[in-house]
Amino acid sequence: MPLTGTRTFVGFGFGAIQSGLFLYEAFHSGAFRRLVVVEVVSEVVQAVRQEGGSFCINIAHRDRVESACVGPVEIYDPAVEADRQKILGAIVEAEEIASAVPSVAFYVSDKSGSIHRLLADGLCQKVDLNGPRAVIYAAENHNHAAEILEAAVMGATPLEQHSAVRARVRFLNTVIGKMSQVVVDREEVQARNLTPITPGYPRAFLVEAFNHILVSKVQFPEPFERGISVLLEKDDLLPFEEAKLYGHNATHAVLGYLGALVGAQRVADLQETPGMLPFARAAFIDESGTTLIRKHAGLDPLFTPDGYMEFADDLLERMTNLFLVDMIERVTRDTERKLGWNDRLIGTMRVALEQSVIPSRYAMGAAAALARLDPATLEGHTPAGNILDELWREASPGQAERDQVVSLIETALVKLRTWRAEGFPNLEIFYRGSPA
Repeated sequence: MPLTGTRTFVGFGFGAIQSGLFLYEAFHSGAFRRLVVVEVVSEVVQAVRQEGGSFCINIAHRDRVESACVGPVEIYDPAVEADRQKILGAIVEAEEIASAVPSVAFYVSDKSGSIHRLLADGLCQKVDLNGPRAVIYAAENHNHAAEILEAAVMGATPLEQHSAVRARVRFLNTVIGKMSQVVVDREEVQARNLTPITPGYPRAFLVEAFNHILVSKVQFPEPFERGISVLLEKDDLLPFEEAKLYGHNATHAVLGYLGALVGAQRVADLQETPGMLPFARAAFIDESGTTLIRKHAGLDPLFTPDGYMEFADDLLERMTNLFLVDMIERVTRDTERKLGWNDRLIGTMRVALEQSVIPSRYAMGAAAALARLDPATLEGHTPAGNILDELWREASPGQAERDQVVSLIETALVKLRTWRAEGFPNLEIFYRGSPA
């Protein structure tokens, strides 16, 4: 299908979210004539170019997986000078730009192709050449990704051009509750009947069909029309980011780490683990839900008992979608980060305590994550506080709050030890019957 619109889109990073959300939605919007993507893995660049700029994704519905092809896209390697110049030219004419890289840590590097440097140089050229205004979606899973990216870009922008650049661009945070993965094993791609990214590059992108994506409200003095209109703007995005991190991400992690403890391979398998989903649902609704409803009451229908229950039930169904095949190993990666003071497990516990909610189920998830990180903690051989203090060193938490969180996790470790010793009985029944 040819591109018939008038706009230009630029994406940084060619992963499942960039391909299965931004490029896919831009392609189907009919608003764009150019889709440009920046990718640092040269073999990926070559594979897509060999297919004339076309690539495929796999979309998991509740009852099936379907494949879809997108393109043509222009794909460039910023390490190649000729490609770098084309990237800068695309930024000049772009109205919409999206960063979708593994984390905010990837915004800045000492290479000439660093995202912050490319954006700074491209936006300065946009000013010089009178290019159109643009919005930049920061799609990394961080509540302040847009602010971090903006600070990095402005730090690389000459001071005398700050005002002109700021007049041309708005950095937007995002809440992307769209689950996705990259299937890297050739045999698994074939066994699951997935369509590879290209015939010559046998990895596969798999994304769920969900596309209810929230972004910060665009605040230019004059109206600005986005081409990717499926994205929904919110005046205040932070409460929805908290629902994503302290509801969706936190409960997903609870399922992953408790699932790892019982030896499950897939999140969908946990439907057959006695009491696992009722336990996770109670954590989601009674702990996360009660917390965020208290904190954000009156803001949006999401932050009501019925709204949050619908949010939780929908997500639990999607998390256990057989066609998404979400692997426990994937959910439990990067445990040190997920046990961070401000991340999904400890962050949820902290915000709950601030709202006078005792997050004992999320403490069970955090304890299971700690056991995944260091099995000796579950045996009682390594004090939980020693490991957590090291993980939280940079955050420097206050002593009283630190002690309260550690105490809950230590209590949860005792419960997990007993649950395991009893042969993993129905988790929710066990939890309700165990000492507080």
